[in-house]
Amino acid sequence: MSRSQGTQLQTSETASRPTPATSPLAPRVLSVSDGSWVHQKVLLIFGQCADPQQPIDGQVTVHHHQDNFPPQQWPVSDCHFKALVYLQPGPNRLRLDFTSPKLPATAGPAHSAWININFLPLNTAPPLQLCILVAKDSPQTYDAVPERIQKEGNNLATAIRKFRMAAYLWQAFTAEQMNRNSFGRRCYRYEEEWQHGTLTWRDLETGQMRNEAKVHVVRLDKTVKEVQDLNIAQQYEPAKNKGDLFSIASDAVRSHFSPKSGQTQYVSCMFLDTHWDHKVGTVRGHAALGGGDGTIQLAIFGSHLLQSYPAHIEEVVPAFSDCTRTDTQYVANDCNEAGSNWEAANIGIGAHLHETGHLFGCPHQESGVMLRDYVRLNRTFVCREPYSTRTKQQGQRLCLPKDECAWHRLDALRFRFHPCFGLPGDAPAPVDTSIQVWTVDNNTVLVTAATGVAWIELFPEGDELCHHWIEYTDGSSSPPNAPRQVTLTEQSLRDRLPEDKKKRKLKLEVFSCGGGKHLVEDFSALASPKDRLKLPDGRPGYRSSKLGFSQMDGSTPQESIFGLAWKNKEVMLGVKIWHGGCVDGLEFLYEDGKSDLFGKRGGQATLFPLDHRMGETIIGFYLRAGLWIDGLQILTSTGKRSDMFGNGTGGSG
Repeated sequence: MSRSQGTQLQTSETASRPTPATSPLAPRVLSVSDGSWVHQKVLLIFGQCADPQQPIDGQVTVHHHQDNFPPQQWPVSDCHFKALVYLQPGPNRLRLDFTSPKLPATAGPAHSAWININFLPLNTAPPLQLCILVAKDSPQTYDAVPERIQKEGNNLATAIRKFRMAAYLWQAFTAEQMNRNSFGRRCYRYEEEWQHGTLTWRDLETGQMRNEAKVHVVRLDKTVKEVQDLNIAQQYEPAKNKGDLFSIASDAVRSHFSPKSGQTQYVSCMFLDTHWDHKVGTVRGHAALGGGDGTIQLAIFGSHLLQSYPAHIEEVVPAFSDCTRTDTQYVANDCNEAGSNWEAANIGIGAHLHETGHLFGCPHQESGVMLRDYVRLNRTFVCREPYSTRTKQQGQRLCLPKDECAWHRLDALRFRFHPCFGLPGDAPAPVDTSIQVWTVDNNTVLVTAATGVAWIELFPEGDELCHHWIEYTDGSSSPPNAPRQVTLTEQSLRDRLPEDKKKRKLKLEVFSCGGGKHLVEDFSALASPKDRLKLPDGRPGYRSSKLGFSQMDGSTPQESIFGLAWKNKEVMLGVKIWHGGCVDGLEFLYEDGKSDLFGKRGGQATLFPLDHRMGETIIGFYLRAGLWIDGLQILTSTGKRSDMFGNGTGGSG
């Protein structure tokens, strides 16, 4: 399979098993078929009632399995509805009732339909952790207008409820997007704990206990004054240290979770002590950033828009329909795109999701959440849009799936092969995620990956975002159906580019199904004859692409042709690896007492012996590299793997 442009796929999971109904006017769920299996507690559904050719408004009431969750009402706009459904583990039989003031009154639910959804919770993948960061002398409140404070409060408990609800909106949205991209009901999970439920306001009254997402409260070693320092406020133009809040959060999260070696923590954080300073005209204690070092993958955001978030499922539609103007005496109008409460909810929930996308490895994209598509996040959850202060226009009357915010296709591909998105039926995580790229005859380049080549992104010079890519995988299967070897020619790649870009320098980023990534800075240089050479015995040899940038103090670039490749073959007894925090050099030891040194001797030396009696030979290396060679593992013909020498989590594999 190959796809050079990224049209989002709309799967039709519907239809094979129709939803039983009592009336032609009854709700019909279009987004998920009867009997489906899903993996998140809160499921987003989309459907129709009555005949769309004769539009009618009303409401759908969702009755949950065995009444384990209060019935929820969702508006019907021109025969269309969207709803969030609470699921309990195992089978869930749901009833949906349609009512409308334009229909004759009936003695009972005359327009009803039933659908069965199976919920299998995930516990085989690392969770996304949720954290609220609190200064050591914090008053534990967030910005809100007086009316909001009087109505719902603005304390830490309310912040936790709102952040948790926003997180379930992220998850429901992402799972639906993965399904539309033909990757099934695949999503990440949250760490959950048995606690007083907050997903419905009625649980606050009854004290109902539920298993819901845990929000960690992490106390910083910084004061409110330090957190709100203008010099580290991202949106304050004169600030000198705009990245410091990320470091503060990273240190706090690292101390809180104490990750073990090889254990990556994925953490999305909110600073509670963010504050809108209307006198200065900036938001203090806020930065929208995401990324990480492989041990802590982190997203951070402020609480300055939190007042506009829903705290419970019942508040989702009101939150995305609230046209109350933003009072900048008390709260921020972020980027002048949050002029009303529903738009503030879009920016706050959506921009934080954008940073969480960075946490999962997503770069900026040409469209979607990883651009600024989240300004219409509301359309995912409501069918009718209110007046927008951002566009100065009345909102869209009917918001269909094609009008909604989306994850870009390339984001969905990244998620498909991300460890947090693993499903119970997936194959075990591969050890070798590496990608090899080398030149062969006729200006041809071979790309190989033990786990399969998933896709390749093309970047003509001048393109910072990816507009052109090739897909090789059918990600809906497990394991994915992807070729282990792909042949590339310069002409075939340039044929995929528009005329004005065909002659530009071309960079490639290659991705494997195991999560590996390989960068080719200049494809023309890689494919050119200069990367082919003759060995001293006349046979052809091929130069690999360069690894590392030789930027560590004392390091120099080096390439070598081993005598073993063309001389009388001496028996290799082993390899001595010189390493410390990175790899300094490799020394190949032979039976005649001679050796070949690649790199230099430094750090400590570790011997990796080969069993020459069994004919064991080296067949390859697994490398982690960035600015230098961080880590190295030796692979042999007997299936043996050495330890990882150097830094096993540095760079990229």
